[in-house]
Amino acid sequence: MDEFYHQALELVTTPEAQKAFDIHSEPDAVRDAYGRNSFGQRALLARRLVEAGVPFVTLYDGGWDHHSDLFGALQTRLPSWDQTVATLINDLDARGLLETTMVIALGEFGRTPTISTLPGQSKPGRDHWANAMSILFAGGGTPGGQVVGATDRQGHSAVERVLGPENFVSTVYLKMGIDPNKIYYTPAGRPTHLVSDPNPIQELM
Repeated sequence: MDEFYHQALELVTTPEAQKAFDIHSEPDAVRDAYGRNSFGQRALLARRLVEAGVPFVTLYDGGWDHHSDLFGALQTRLPSWDQTVATLINDLDARGLLETTMVIALGEFGRTPTISTLPGQSKPGRDHWANAMSILFAGGGTPGGQVVGATDRQGHSAVERVLGPENFVSTVYLKMGIDPNKIYYTPAGRPTHLVSDPNPIQELM
């Protein structure tokens, strides 16, 4: 742990990293395009960190658990979120960084295909749902303009090109040059696959 903390400290204190964190040096037009809000400015910082050579950047954007007031919340939040993500992808592309950078947006599960009002709530929302979810994937040599897979008409379950988390992570691994079919061995000699299903999503390769 000490070694990892030392590496992290060295990373954030390098002149390159310090320069990357100075988003105030960006033109106002660029900062406006990303959105003058917390998520927008963090996405701009993410682009600057990628330019500085940081290999992994995570943008946490919580607060999507809309069991109540779904429509009011998304009417406010979705337009700016779309603007920020589209700007990030376009900006990376314009700077020649998109081919070597994966932009992935996802949560941990989907939402119920039906609207409901929970006990104690006055406004309708959607609840947790494990049968289907969506992931946005761009960059890293991914062909754009695709929708891979589909649910039934009610949105209850995936019925076309059904894929799982293993296929998703195998795709990411392969784009990073990691063989998802690699086998490791425990100290007792038992074989363990890196990914239980090493088949990538071919449409994204």
